[in-house]
Amino acid sequence: MALPALAQDPYPSPRWEQAPAPESPQVKALLDYSFPPRAADRSGVRTDGLVVIRGGRLVLERYQLPYDANKPHLAWSVSKSFINALYGVAEQRGLVKLSDPVGRYYRPLQQEGYDRIRVEHLLHWASGLDWAETYESAPLTSSVVAMLYTLGRDDMAAWTASHPIKVEPGQRHSYSSGDTNLLSAALRGVVGEEAYREFPWAALFEPLGMTSVTWEQDASGTYVGSSYLYATPRDMARLGYLYLRRGRWQGAQLIREAWVDFSTRLAPAYGHEPVAMDDDSRPGGHWWVNQGVESQDQPLAWPSAPADTYTAWGHWGQYIFVIPSLDLVVVRTGDDRDGSFDRNRFLGHVVAAFGRAEGE
Repeated sequence: MALPALAQDPYPSPRWEQAPAPESPQVKALLDYSFPPRAADRSGVRTDGLVVIRGGRLVLERYQLPYDANKPHLAWSVSKSFINALYGVAEQRGLVKLSDPVGRYYRPLQQEGYDRIRVEHLLHWASGLDWAETYESAPLTSSVVAMLYTLGRDDMAAWTASHPIKVEPGQRHSYSSGDTNLLSAALRGVVGEEAYREFPWAALFEPLGMTSVTWEQDASGTYVGSSYLYATPRDMARLGYLYLRRGRWQGAQLIREAWVDFSTRLAPAYGHEPVAMDDDSRPGGHWWVNQGVESQDQPLAWPSAPADTYTAWGHWGQYIFVIPSLDLVVVRTGDDRDGSFDRNRFLGHVVAAFGRAEGE
C-alpha cells in the first residue's frame, strides 16, 4: 500500500525537520507513562529516550539522563532489523534471494541437513536448530548467553552452526539470536569478503544519513547482528522511516516494496503450535508484527494499535514502532528490567496523542 504524496514527504538529511506537537492531555499522558519517577532499585518503566516522527517530521522528543539526542544507545535485538535491511539492499541489487540455501554463502551450512536452511528460514527464526533463547531467567542453559559471552563469543556463527538440527528448517518458529548471526556471517559471502566490512555503511547507514552508528564484531570479524549495534534514537528512526516509505529514500528504491511486505507479514512458521493468549511476540521477517493468528482465534498482538503496526524489538525495552496508517515512526529506548513496560498500553498512548490527521 503506497502512502499518499510520497514524493513530497521530507527526508531527514542531515537532520530531521522539526514540527513540535502542541501540548495536549494525550501527549502529557504519553510522557507521564514513558517517564515516571525512577525507582532506586531499577524497577518499573525506565525510558531513556523517546522520538516520534510524524509525516517525516520530528514532533516529539524526550530523554532521561545520561542520554540526550546525541548519545548512542545499545539497540540490543533492534540490531536484527538492521540485518534484515542489509539483506533487503542485497536482494534489491540481485546478490541474494530469499529462497537461496544459506550454505551457498556460508560453508558450515553446506553439510547434509543444514543445506536445507534457506535465507527466508533464518529471517523467520525458523532454522530448525536446537536453540534456547533465554536470558536472565536461565543463564546456565541459555544458548544466547553462551554465544555472546562464553563458548561462542569468538565466532558466534560457527558456534551456532555446530548445534544439531531439531526440526525441519522452515517448519517451526523459534526465536534465535543465533539465526541472525548466521545471516550476518553469510552476508560476507553474499557481498564479498572485501566489501563486507564497509557494507553496512555504504549500503545503508550513509544513504540514510546515520552518523552515530557503532556495530561491534566478534573475533572472527562478523558483525554481531543479533545484539550489538549502537545508535541514537533519531538515527534508529531513519530505519523505521525507510520501511514506512516502503524501502524508498530520497528518490532511490534502496529496498524493494516486496521485501518490506515480506518483512512485515506474519511468518508462516509461527502458530503451528498453541500460542499463549498473553503472548504478543508475533514474528515477521526479523521484524515483529501486530497480526493475529486466525487459526487460533488470536486477536491482534497490540489491540490498542492499528493492525498494520510493526516493530523492531530489543532486550530491556528498545523499539522502533512503525504505524503506516498513521504515518508514524516511534523510537523508544529504555532500561526495563522487570517487565513493567506494557507495549499495548504505550501504543494506546501513542495513538491517542497522534492518531488523528494533522490539523484535526
